[in-house]
Amino acid sequence: MFNLENARTSHFMPLMTVFALSTLRLFGFQMQGNIFAMSFFSSAIDGLKTVITAIGAGIGVWGVINLLEGYGNDNAGSKSQGIKQLMAGGGIIILAQTVIPLLSGLFGGGGEGGGE
Repeated sequence: MFNLENARTSHFMPLMTVFALSTLRLFGFQMQGNIFAMSFFSSAIDGLKTVITAIGAGIGVWGVINLLEGYGNDNAGSKSQGIKQLMAGGGIIILAQTVIPLLSGLFGGGGEGGGE
C-alpha cells in the first residue's frame, strides 16, 4: 500500500511532475520557454470579439428600426431612443474591435494586442 510519508522523494517527485505536466497539456497548456501558455486562449479572444460585435450590431439595427419608426410616426421619443441605440451599438462594435484583442496581450497570449 502506498504511504505518502514513507515514499521516497527521489521516486515520488518525478512521477508527480510528469502527472502535472500531462494534466496541463490535456487542458490545452503548451510550454513556451519556461512559461505555460494556453493554446485555446487566442481562439477564445476571437470568439469573444465576434460575440460582442454581434451584440453591438444587433443593438445598432434595433436603433435604426426605432429611428425609422420615430420618423414614420413623427414621434420624437422614438427617434431619440433610436439614435441612442444606434450610437451605443456602434460604440460596442468599436470597443469589441479595439479593446478585446488587447486582452490577449494582457494575459500573455501572443495575439494582436502584444505579448511576446
